[in-house]
Amino acid sequence: MPSRIRSAFVPHDLKAPIAGAGDGALAGLSVVIKDMFDIAGERTGGGNPDWLAAQKPATTNAAVVQKLLDAGATITGKTVCDEFFYSIAGVNAHYGTPVNPRAPGRLPGGSSSGSASAAASDACDFAIGSDTGGSVRIPASFCGLYGIRTTHGRVDLAGAMGMAHSFDAVGWFSNVPGVFRKVGPVLLGGASTAADIARLVVLDDAFAEADSAVAALMKDALAAMATELPAPSHQRIAPDGLDTWREAFRIIQSREIWSVYGDFVTRTKPQFGPGVAERFAAAATVTAEMAAKARVMQERARDRIRAIAQPGTLLVLPTSPAIAPRADAPHAEHESFRTRAMRMTCIAGLSGLPQVSLPIGTIEGCPAGLSFIGWAGGDEALLDLAIRLSRYCGMAA
Repeated sequence: MPSRIRSAFVPHDLKAPIAGAGDGALAGLSVVIKDMFDIAGERTGGGNPDWLAAQKPATTNAAVVQKLLDAGATITGKTVCDEFFYSIAGVNAHYGTPVNPRAPGRLPGGSSSGSASAAASDACDFAIGSDTGGSVRIPASFCGLYGIRTTHGRVDLAGAMGMAHSFDAVGWFSNVPGVFRKVGPVLLGGASTAADIARLVVLDDAFAEADSAVAALMKDALAAMATELPAPSHQRIAPDGLDTWREAFRIIQSREIWSVYGDFVTRTKPQFGPGVAERFAAAATVTAEMAAKARVMQERARDRIRAIAQPGTLLVLPTSPAIAPRADAPHAEHESFRTRAMRMTCIAGLSGLPQVSLPIGTIEGCPAGLSFIGWAGGDEALLDLAIRLSRYCGMAA
C-alpha cells in the first residue's frame, strides 16, 4: 500500500507555541512533543482519529511536558506517531508518513516518526518520543539522529498514553550532541549509577542479524573509535536465539496493549491502518497463560543481560539491521523488517536498560546508527559517551 508523505505535525497541532520559563537549562531551545503526552488544553490523539475524537482536552500537562517548560524549553508542535505506538515503521494511514529528510522516499521509522522527522528537518532543537519496542532507536537510525531510550522507569510517564507498561520508556532526539546531553538532567529521575566505562562487549548475534553493509560500517566505526573505548570482547547475548526473546517480548507487549485499549477497540471498532489492525487482532488472542510463560522467559533474559551489563560495561550493536526501507515498498516488506528489527530492539526492552543510538554514517546515501546499551541507571554515561564520540559520527560509507 503506497504511503502518503507529509509533514511531521498532526492536523490537530498547537495553535501557537507554548513558551517555557524565562530561564533554565533548556531556555532558548525549541522542542516538539509526540502526540501521546498530555498538553493542557489539547486533546491527545495517539495516532488514531477515533481515539482523538473520544478525548477531552487535558487539564494538566504530562510530567515530561511540565519539566521541559519549567526548564525553559518552548514547545512548538505536536508530532505524528504510529497508531497506538504499535509499529516501528513510521507509517500512519490517517495522517500520512512523516518525511525522512535524510533519506527521501524512505520510512522515517516509528512510532516516534514525527518527532524524528521534525528533529532531522531542523524544525526544532530536540524532540520527545517514547520507546517500547524501538520507537526512538529505529527512527534515530533511519533519520541520522542522536537518540536515547532511557532506563525503564527513570522518566516519569504520568500524563502519557501507555502501551506496554513492562517496556514503555521516554526518549528523545537531537541533531546536536550538546543539546542531546542537556535534556538528560531535566527529565531523568530515580537512581543514577555512575561508573567509568571499563568494558565493551560486541554482541555477535546482533551483528549477525544486520545486513552485511550495515555490519561492516559499524565495525569500521568501532575500529576508528578504538582509542576512546575499552578493547572489545565478543559474546552472543541470547543463548537460545534472539527469536526466542523477540517472541516473549511480542506476547507480553500484546497482552499489555490489549489490557489498555482492548475495551476501546471492542466497543468502538476504530479504523486501523494495515499492520496495526492485524496486530490488535492478534493481541486479542493472547491469554494470561501465554503471557505468564513469556514473562518467565523475560526474567531469564533480563537476568542474563543485566549480569553482563554490569556498571562500567557497554554492549554494542547496530541500532537497526538495515537502512530505512522505501516508504512505497509492499506492506509485507515493512512487516519483514519489523520482525528483524525486533530481534535487536528486544534486548534493551526485555532488560529495561538504556540504549543510545549515534548517527554513525550512511549507506547508499541513507543513515545508519550504532548503538550502545548501558547498565541500569547508566543513562548519563551514555549521554556523555555521545558527546565524546560525536567526532566520529556522520562518517560516509
